[in-house]
Amino acid sequence: MKKILKYTGGTLLAAIVAAGGIATHEVVAEKPFSFRVFIDRPLVSMAFDSPEMLTSLGFLESMGIKGHNARLDETDPEKTAQMFADFKQFRATLDRYEGLDENEELTRDIATYLADMIIAVEPYRYHTYPVNQLFGVQNGYPSFMEAQHRVEDLEDAQNYLSRLQAVESKFGAQLADLKVREKRGIVPPRFVIDRVLDEMRGFVETPAQENILYTALVKKLDEAEDIDAEAGVQILATAEQHIEQYVYPAYQDMIGYFSNLSDRAGNDHGYWHLPEGEEVYKLALKMFTTTDYTPDQIHELGLSEVQRIQSEILTILNGEGFDTSVGFTATMADLAARPEFYYEDTEEGRAQILEDYQKILDEIDAGIDGAFRVRPKAGMEVVRIPEFKEKTAPGAYYEQPALDGSRPGRFFANLYDIKATPKYGMRTLAYHEGIPGHHFQIAIAMELEGMPFMRRMAPFTAYIEGWALYAEQVAWELGYQDNPYDNVGRLVGELFRAVRLVVDTGIHHKRWTREQGIEYMLANTGMAESDVVSEIERYIVMPGQATSYKIGMIKILELREKAMQELGDQFDLRDFHDVVLKNGAVPLDILEKIVDRYIAETKSTV
Repeated sequence: MKKILKYTGGTLLAAIVAAGGIATHEVVAEKPFSFRVFIDRPLVSMAFDSPEMLTSLGFLESMGIKGHNARLDETDPEKTAQMFADFKQFRATLDRYEGLDENEELTRDIATYLADMIIAVEPYRYHTYPVNQLFGVQNGYPSFMEAQHRVEDLEDAQNYLSRLQAVESKFGAQLADLKVREKRGIVPPRFVIDRVLDEMRGFVETPAQENILYTALVKKLDEAEDIDAEAGVQILATAEQHIEQYVYPAYQDMIGYFSNLSDRAGNDHGYWHLPEGEEVYKLALKMFTTTDYTPDQIHELGLSEVQRIQSEILTILNGEGFDTSVGFTATMADLAARPEFYYEDTEEGRAQILEDYQKILDEIDAGIDGAFRVRPKAGMEVVRIPEFKEKTAPGAYYEQPALDGSRPGRFFANLYDIKATPKYGMRTLAYHEGIPGHHFQIAIAMELEGMPFMRRMAPFTAYIEGWALYAEQVAWELGYQDNPYDNVGRLVGELFRAVRLVVDTGIHHKRWTREQGIEYMLANTGMAESDVVSEIERYIVMPGQATSYKIGMIKILELREKAMQELGDQFDLRDFHDVVLKNGAVPLDILEKIVDRYIAETKSTV
């Protein structure tokens, strides 16, 4: 905690102490008297070392603290090393607490799992591609500035300008980190470099006044009631200068590095080709699925699920008059070729997609009280993925709301290829990203009262993505996809996640090429080729993550079935969802313990 004291000066520390009624001893002691303070301290420390995270969380502004909004995160090897050391100390101290109640013991189990996972990653902390076609400073920075940085008064605007200047230092630190990886033989495949270069070159070739960093600021200033027009003109003039003098040169340095690196990159796509790559991939699977499943087990599960789901889809389409005797691939091509399932390939058509997504979400939000008691307080909205990055972005993603309610949850939809948004797939995607999927689960977790910060923000992907995929099925069970084609869309979505089990393990364990992965996914999903290419390239730079969805969904369904069988007439779907949602994200084996406790407690009430 001394690191926080140094970083924040006295002001932020005073805010923490005052806001939580925490004695100074509790903040700095190796073993605080309060178990809650001890649990929260590592993540609070990480948050206060991350100005961008503080901006995203949005809780300090209500205390009048805004200085962090003038700074950006930077890669720092010393801080990273200290973080691992701190977690080792945290893990050792966890076992020293005695006399914990049932909920505190659950918190300790979750914290132990998380700490052990972080410690296991340390030897392989450079086994990532931190700048790739999906994420990294090159697209994360402008997206963050557009979506997260609030401008309500002159101080906010000045902070925005400071962050335009800070890009130079941020990118420089990232370049130094990339060079460390290069020396260790951790270089992304050539196609990744090509994608990144295309994106960055397009970014710097955009006139400053058309750049998202400028246009986003124009919109923010227009909406800021406390900034007059004259001040706004001066702010925009300075922003244009900063983009030209700081932002574009920083991007040019990154472009120069990747241009030189391209000649040294290869065309082996799986992690198996990296030093210790096979061990790293097994660890990635454990981290993302929170299971001990082997790559071969996951691969075989995927093949089995692909076959089952394809059979269900063909049965439905056969009933709708399709000639399914031609096989799955040809049948899906027939479905995809029908123009009635697509919007107009115009800006008006894209605007209609966003409007219809919102209608779908409003409809289900108004009608699911029979399945859910707990509901998020935060609202949500549907927005388009920024055009500068949509070509290589996934089909959709969710962004959490601000803790103080100043920013709603956001479902970002990719509208680059109109053929990638068939009408029959829109409901299931909206349910996954929004209600009752990610928005329900993530916003509810963030709003849990009396729960440690760690449990409100826990990063267990199998639970988080498993819930969102489970939510798609719940929406269907509640009657929101009665149209046969909407149900096909749901099954196509589930098939997509089953195929991921096959291609992720295929690429990183069985040594498939990128092209083999694309070929398999095209043949077995019926997805648009642009989406397939984007997805396969995603799995290559994020090994293991794509397997978490189906593994998590299967586990939640297994636990629901177990509760239904054991409780019989006592089973209430609302109770089950309360149990799953009101504990935040957890590893799957701990989720099973939580459900088992719910079953036992429910039985005891008879």
